[in-house]
Amino acid sequence: MNYLLLSRLVGIVCLLIGGSMVFSLPWAHPALSNRTLAAPLPNEHVEWAGVLGLLGSMAICGMVGGTLWWTGRAARGPLYRKEAMAVVGLSWVLATIFGGLPYYLSGTMVAEQRPITIIEALFESQSGFSTTGATVLTDLENPDLVPYCILFWRSSTHFLGGLGIVVLFVAILGQGSAGKAMMRAEMPGPTKEGSMPRMQHTALVFAAIYIGLNIVLSAIYRLEGMTGFDAICHAFATMATGGFSTYNLSLGAFNSPLIEYTTIVFMVLAGTNFTLLYLTAVGQPMRLLRDVEFQTYIGIIVVVTIGIMFFGMRYGDPHFGDATEALRFGLFQVVSILTTTGYGTADFDVWNNFGRGALLLLMFIGGCAGSTGGGMKVIRHVLFYKILRLEIEQAHHPRVRRLLRVGGQPVEDPDLTRNILVYFCLILAIFIASWMLLITFEPDTTWGVARDDTGELTLITPTAPTEAHAVEIEREMIRSMLGEKLLDSASAVAATLNNVGPGLGVVGGTRNYAGFSQGAKLWFVWLMMLGRVEVFSILVLIFPVFWRRH
Repeated sequence: MNYLLLSRLVGIVCLLIGGSMVFSLPWAHPALSNRTLAAPLPNEHVEWAGVLGLLGSMAICGMVGGTLWWTGRAARGPLYRKEAMAVVGLSWVLATIFGGLPYYLSGTMVAEQRPITIIEALFESQSGFSTTGATVLTDLENPDLVPYCILFWRSSTHFLGGLGIVVLFVAILGQGSAGKAMMRAEMPGPTKEGSMPRMQHTALVFAAIYIGLNIVLSAIYRLEGMTGFDAICHAFATMATGGFSTYNLSLGAFNSPLIEYTTIVFMVLAGTNFTLLYLTAVGQPMRLLRDVEFQTYIGIIVVVTIGIMFFGMRYGDPHFGDATEALRFGLFQVVSILTTTGYGTADFDVWNNFGRGALLLLMFIGGCAGSTGGGMKVIRHVLFYKILRLEIEQAHHPRVRRLLRVGGQPVEDPDLTRNILVYFCLILAIFIASWMLLITFEPDTTWGVARDDTGELTLITPTAPTEAHAVEIEREMIRSMLGEKLLDSASAVAATLNNVGPGLGVVGGTRNYAGFSQGAKLWFVWLMMLGRVEVFSILVLIFPVFWRRH
């Protein structure tokens, strides 16, 4: 391990993170931060608490980053795969820590009389950088609790994490062959590199597309009635497929079909492989339309939307009164969950079981490889299906040997089958282990149930003593709540591991993660990081053998 080279590169990342905080400072001025939509408490003064929190965070980033860079300034030698994985893993760990400083140092409040803890600041930071969009903040519209400049930083973490901290780093500074190694270690999912062999050029193209779409969407949002502050923040959240909003009701606060359909279009673009978007922009749109991953991606959206519309109208779910309304809310939520954006325009937790189950399964699919979307990626599911089909054929025709093909082309990587199967098994193992930990150690108080001095389960808010059969009713409610704990915990793990954000029950579309214990929130931080970066780039950090010099 070349520790000097590692120190220099990680130091530069720290400096870039600290430098990016400067763009949040102007939003502390009331002339920029006052809003006109659903803002009960407009800002009237300079947010000095937010300013000091950002300046203090920038100073810490500068000192740590400068020290690391100075230590490794004379580093020599190439950056091998091991060092590249270490740079990516450590960059995300340090980004989580430094990104959480503005929340903690500014005195951001989770709720009235409840200042944010260090763990909750790390949660909010990692949720932003990993583009998960889960939150512990209960009131985003009160500047006394969450300053507007901190809200802008919150959205900025989406912008930085959407394409990838290291990808932007490579686009800005190059790093030659080192950039290629780092990009391969960070970009999730099998990617298409043949059309753009030079990694710095690839990073620049991806960054240009990403920034350009952010600018275009910000302008469109502004024309559709958003303020400048809201337009930029929601563009960051949409193109990063993150989902952080500046309102408690998420994008539903605007109650605008025009804004929602605009967001659907750009969420679909954000979840598409950026290489294919580049090829489309240079006059090769058929490469996009013929791509098997993109075809599957669009097919999933169409099929699941039709299913949710049908059963939503059949069971009379809220917002499914007619086909037009069903299309609006059903399509939006399908695209939002599949691309792992996690916006909400309706409380999908009150939909029928098919709708809720379908959305839960979509969390495990995600966007396309080479996109800003999280999750396991569509191409992995395509490959997994093809591998299973070949194995089934092999079972009854053992002498038949067929090549694995995608889009009519043979897959030349001999290790791909093993890698896909190992990845699926690893994600499944992490999900099961995390779910079991959560249902075992998370207090029942999260679901409104507690134990009295005798060990008997009781409701935190008991039924009225005058109500008939109060004891039986209370016991039935306890059983129901503890039953919900199983599903809610599974959805919380799925939503954080796949970078979706909202789940079901206590983490549903109209609720958040504030009620979970500090230990659970810290575990969610790790899950969000695993989901955003290729799993192995994070897991290798915990093995001592990885850090040996040879």
